[in-house]
Amino acid sequence: MDLQRRGVMLVIASPSGAGKSSISRSLFGQDPNIRLSVSVTTRARRTDEVEGTHYYFVDVPTFNRMKAEGELLEWAQVHDNFYGTPRAKVEEQLSAGNDILFDIDYQGTLQLYEKSRADMVTVFILPPTIKELRARLERRAQDSAGTIEKRLRNAKLEMQHYSEYDYVIVNDDLEASSQKVRSILAAARQSRPRLTQLDNFVKDLQNQIDSL
Repeated sequence: MDLQRRGVMLVIASPSGAGKSSISRSLFGQDPNIRLSVSVTTRARRTDEVEGTHYYFVDVPTFNRMKAEGELLEWAQVHDNFYGTPRAKVEEQLSAGNDILFDIDYQGTLQLYEKSRADMVTVFILPPTIKELRARLERRAQDSAGTIEKRLRNAKLEMQHYSEYDYVIVNDDLEASSQKVRSILAAARQSRPRLTQLDNFVKDLQNQIDSL
């Protein structure tokens, strides 16, 4: 039987082009229990963006208040805008037994560790070779040659932090790597501390023995 459980905060990180986005899409396509973490931001809302679906849009004073009062699990400044993960929204989903996928870098992951380590499972995706990583970036046809070189230099820095993650997957095959992440998530869902009704369930089993 399925016991009630607390949700999992699943963090998937990788250098650009290593496969994080493709693996995340695979998870969403096959598992309706996963939600994408929705950040709060001070960036202006674009015409095609929906409040609460793409971001929660706030002004800078509101963001600063949320940060000061501990309402953000993690935050970062990107250029002139601020982004953060609202604690209350995450807790609401976890309490309902929904898993949350986070698309954040190692700095955001370390901030989450400080506040929510017990709820987290983290996975770092590596490319099989740098030659293949470059080829993937080139096949995307989204970046100039200069931008690709910058992404490769950033990859060197990002890969220094692989040891800060619970699991590491070398993504030489997308389907196999996606299956490994699904297996990691399945195991995390059955972790004893996450099964919120387990004590009552075991006591009921014991009472059934007493009533024989």
